[in-house]
Formats: sequence, structure tokens, C-alpha cells
Amino acid sequence: MSKALAALFIVSLLSSVAFAQDKPAASTQSCDNVAKLSLPNTKIVSAQTIPAGAFPLPGGASPSGPMASLYKSLPSFCRVVAQATPSADSDIKIEIWMPSSDWNGRFQAQGNGGFGGSIDYFGMGSALRLGYATASTDTGHEADGADARWALGHLEKVIDFGYRAIHEMTLLAKAAIKAFYSANPHYSYFGSCSNGGRQALMEAQRFPDDYDGILAGAPANFWTHLLTSALWDAQALTLEPASYIPSTKIPAIARAVNAACDARDGVSDGIVDDPRKCQFDPAALLCKNADSDSCLTPPQVQTLRKLYEGAHDSRGREIFPGFLPGAEEGQGGWEPWIFGSGPGKSLVFAFGIGYFSNMVYARAGWNYKDAKLDDALNAAEEKTASILNSNGPNLAAFNRRGGKLILYHGWNDPAISALNTVNYYNSVLRVMGEKEITSFVRLYMVPGMQHCGSGPGPFRFGEPGSLKPPMPNDAQHNVTLALEEWVERGNAPSTIITTKYRDDDPAKGIEMTRPLCPYPRSAKYKGSGNTNDATNFVCSEPR
Repeated sequence: MSKALAALFIVSLLSSVAFAQDKPAASTQSCDNVAKLSLPNTKIVSAQTIPAGAFPLPGGASPSGPMASLYKSLPSFCRVVAQATPSADSDIKIEIWMPSSDWNGRFQAQGNGGFGGSIDYFGMGSALRLGYATASTDTGHEADGADARWALGHLEKVIDFGYRAIHEMTLLAKAAIKAFYSANPHYSYFGSCSNGGRQALMEAQRFPDDYDGILAGAPANFWTHLLTSALWDAQALTLEPASYIPSTKIPAIARAVNAACDARDGVSDGIVDDPRKCQFDPAALLCKNADSDSCLTPPQVQTLRKLYEGAHDSRGREIFPGFLPGAEEGQGGWEPWIFGSGPGKSLVFAFGIGYFSNMVYARAGWNYKDAKLDDALNAAEEKTASILNSNGPNLAAFNRRGGKLILYHGWNDPAISALNTVNYYNSVLRVMGEKEITSFVRLYMVPGMQHCGSGPGPFRFGEPGSLKPPMPNDAQHNVTLALEEWVERGNAPSTIITTKYRDDDPAKGIEMTRPLCPYPRSAKYKGSGNTNDATNFVCSEPR
């Protein structure tokens, strides 16, 4: 799996703009106090002041790319490099960056996508430039985010990846902030997407005192079931050669879905607003004559039906929701995630096989084709559920400490079915009750958005992964600021405006805006006015 392709899903950046508040006095200390920190099972490898614009470009980064431009614009900061070893087999790399002056009083931690394996320097740099103290960890190993071979025979490293590394990072970062500024952070935030969303919910459930505000995007929180569904997808596509659907057929599938469902919301715009209401039947694409890229063979029809239906066990019970119709095309669509460039070359395949080979069965040569789904799920649950799943619905401890949680998910995610996040939200609702949950939890479903970004719909709303400045500096257009406003001032978020820029470039202007409504409400077109303008939509109750 190439690093360029892995970058499509390793999205752990939380970029935001700090709104005005009383700032702490600038630190007059050096990094020396941090270097003297003594914490259990932790070694401060180095603590040094990096002058403004002098951070060295990490290996592999283009000297003319966006990373280089970001690093040249960084202010002076104290860079702390540390190693945590909570077990004999642990080797957790951690970095903490703290601005030498103009600290905004907040700590903003970075999460990890995929199987982790690297420090998110870009995310840290973006946060630092906005005045945050920030931290990141490689989660206990160094590897490409789609590579799980590090886990083979290393249970303690799986535990580090599962929950321990983020918590260790958080404790160390807060101690470093206190040592450097002689003050604790006023507020602490964690936000990330995909596996980072799983980490976010793990923090809320397992370590509720770590963060005041948590932003969890497209969370892979039901990990054992999600990766079992990846096994289902792999088998559906590749057990029989005739069942595989090449990516050259994706445009035909997308056209058929849009023809069946796009206009149901009253607007023909290439966006299926609520794909749960789309009753698309793959049989509509059945080849009437010879096979071609414009149609599906009978085995391919059955494969596509399985992908939409989702994984089920031998008794017909749902293991994990299926993919939702809409937004099959595009850079972040079904080609990289589901179909791949050929059989067995998709990201979903890499994750599923990597997980079962290295974390569940501990056999590098494990053959997924011989696996029985029921047995695989049982083995996954027994060996890793308590380590990797963060689907517990009782968030009472997080609520009691005053924590606020915002969830979001693109309706057309080709990596993690958006229905998983809806199901998780509903489970919290059932356990805690509507009155309780509305005081500290919000869910925003994003029409036309794929995995953590991209897609035909507007998908820029200050979410982790918003890599291109300038970022909106008001809470209605920036979910990160909305979370801060809720935590720090008690103003609960309502409608958030999401934006689509031409070619995803703010410099080229706005192509479309839409309102995101707190679930279960959704945006409905008023019936008149420009359909690319959010002001012509209203949040309405479900029908």
C-alpha cells in the first residue's frame, strides 16, 4: 500500500481558528524545565526551543509542498520528544509542541488514522500556528497506516494502539504544559476521524477526565464488527473471479444510483441527501447483451447487492451495516476503498486481512478465503474487543465531568458505513435518555461526503482533515470552534454551515454551502432560491 494512497484515509488533522479570549502570559521559561520532568515509564529524549521557521522538514516531504510552507511559517516553540514504555514490549513515541509566546491556553491533541504508526507533524504544525499546545503519538510503532504486520505476536503493542498510547500521550502533554507555562491548560480537546474517531470515543468512555471537548468523525469504534465486515466484502468480491466488479464500472453504478435517488429530496444536484431512503436495486444494471463497463453481469449484481446489504452471519443477523448508495465515484470513493485497482487491492481488503492475520489469528499466511464469518467474528471478539472497541453507550462519567462530544459522519462513506455512527448515537440515546444526551452530545450527518472528507457534497466545516487555509473563524461554519464555544461558554451548537470550494481550493471561491442539522433533523430545500446556497434550506424533523 503506497503512502500516497494511505494518505487518503490517514486523516488525523484537527485544524481550527482560536476565537478571542484572554490569553495567558507568554512563557519566559526555556524547555529546560520540561527536560527535567520525571514520570513513570517515560523518558524525555529531548526538549529544545525551535526558532521561528526553523523546524526541519520531515523525511519524504516535498521541499516545495504544503508541509514545507507550513513549517516555514511556524512560530518559535518548545519541542519535546519522548518515549513511553508502559509495558516491556512498549515503545510509544510522543511529541509535544508548545508555542514560546501567544499560547491561547488550550491543548489540542492529534489522533491517528488507519493502523497508526506515525507522528502527525502536519496536524501539530497547524495547531501550533493557531496558538495551541499540541501533541501526537505514533501509537507505539512505526509503519505505514495500512500495515498491521507490527502487531504479529505483540499483544502489548496492540494494547498501546488500542487505547494506551493516546492516554499516555495526554498525561505527558499535560505535565509538559504545566512544566513549561507553570499553568495547566484552560481546556483540553481531542478531535480526529476514522481510527482517530475510535480513539476519540475511547477517550470519552475509558478516560473521561482526559478531555473537555471531543470531536469524533466517522468513528471506527465497533472495530471487531467493522473489520469482520471487511472480510465479508473481500470474500464477496474475490472468492469467485466472476464476482469481482472492476472500478471501470463505477461511473455506471453512480449514474444509476443518482437516476434512482438524487431528486427524491427535491433537488437534482448529484447528492443523495439521505441514502437510507434510496431504494436502488442493482438488478437495474444487469447486462442485457454482452458484458461492458455500462452494465453488471449476474454475479456482479449479487456482489453489489451484498455490499449494500452489509455483513450478516449464518443466521441472517447483521454484523455491520452495509455501504450506502451515492457518491460511488471520486478520489475518495469506491475505487480506492472497495473495488481497488484489481482483486484484493483495495484499502478495505488491506485493513480486513491485515487485522485478522496479525491481530486475531497471528498467522502471517492466514488464508481469508477459507474463513467462516461466524468463526472469524467470534475470534475477533474474544481476542480484541476489550482492546479495540469503543462502542460503549454509557457516557455518564464524561458527562458528569462536563465533557462535550460532537460526532459527525459523511452519509456516503465508502470505508465505514455511516449507519454505524447513527446506531452508536441511538445506543447512547437509549441508555442515557433524550434529555441527558442533548445536554452534551451532538451528531451531524453530512450528505454527499465520503470518508472524513471529499465527495460531491460540501464537506468543509472545520472538521479534522481541513488542510487548506483559511479556515472559517466562527462557530456556525467551524465545528471545532462550535465545540469550543460549547465547552467554554455553554452555547450548544445548532446548525453548522458546510462549504464546498471549487476544486477544494478556498482561493477559487465557494461552489456550494449547505446547513448541517443536529441529528435526527436534516436540511430540506425551501422550494425556491439557489440550491447552492445554505440560506435556501431549513432544518426539519424526520418524517
